[in-house]
Amino acid sequence: MKYRITHTTVYHYSQSVGLCQNEARLQPRNFWRQQCHSSRFEISPAPLDFQERIDFFGNRVAYFAVQQAHKKLTVTAISEVTVFPKHNSQDSFTQPSWEQVRGLMQEAPLPGQSQSQGMGQMQDQGLELLDARQYVLDSPMITTTDELARYAQPSFLPNRPLVDVVRDLMQRIFSDFTYDPSFTTIATPLSDVLAHKRGVCQDFAHLAIACLRSFGIAARYISGYIETLPEPGKPRLVGADASHAWFSVYIPGSGWLDFDPTNNTLPYDQHITLAWGRDFADVTPLKGIAFGGGQHTLSVSVDVLRLD
Repeated sequence: MKYRITHTTVYHYSQSVGLCQNEARLQPRNFWRQQCHSSRFEISPAPLDFQERIDFFGNRVAYFAVQQAHKKLTVTAISEVTVFPKHNSQDSFTQPSWEQVRGLMQEAPLPGQSQSQGMGQMQDQGLELLDARQYVLDSPMITTTDELARYAQPSFLPNRPLVDVVRDLMQRIFSDFTYDPSFTTIATPLSDVLAHKRGVCQDFAHLAIACLRSFGIAARYISGYIETLPEPGKPRLVGADASHAWFSVYIPGSGWLDFDPTNNTLPYDQHITLAWGRDFADVTPLKGIAFGGGQHTLSVSVDVLRLD
């Protein structure tokens, strides 16, 4: 499927901002399941400085600085991308047990080990396994706990294939938790999400990742979009789509397999990937600092238009 994504963020300030510096991860990735044909920014006021780079995780990052006084900042990213659904089929993935996968992850050298400590294992397991090892560790927004491990335990039956473990965990999160945009913020701890069984897509992805890491399984956070279709007979609402989040699990011998606990599905041709990392902190769509401005309000509009 081919899509055009228009993501607009608008900041309104109560007082004038003299300078702002920002980083945007709003350009879709190129990888085996997706191709980004074009991506551009429309920024008002126009930035004096604009640079692009690739971050540690391979995500596209745009830095820009606005150095003229303003009380409103508008950032729009417009991209065209094709998603190839056949590459995310569960049937094409190997079926090692979760114990086998945990054993492989424990044998892989930790990120940052010297060549003398890990070179032999790197050659045996490959760079892909080494890269996956970092997604077993705690990260800024995800800390494993006994409480999270206890919630995950029923999914981790002995000798169960890892794919079946993750699918069961995804289904349990979908059934046990209520989608509630008013309950959490970016800073809400996972303990609160687990205790109240409420949250949003970001919370459910973080929860699943924490559960998997509690058992030594590599899982990463993915930010992106999901196409929403209008009800039969009703017109499509421009700007009604939203940013989305899900997670991915490393399956040795096959690669990464995506899971969407908010919708209890494996992402196929309606999920567009922006960026991935250890958790939300690594892939924040737009962040920065502003000098001045007083109080501010934020509005976000996302439009995912199917072009096929």
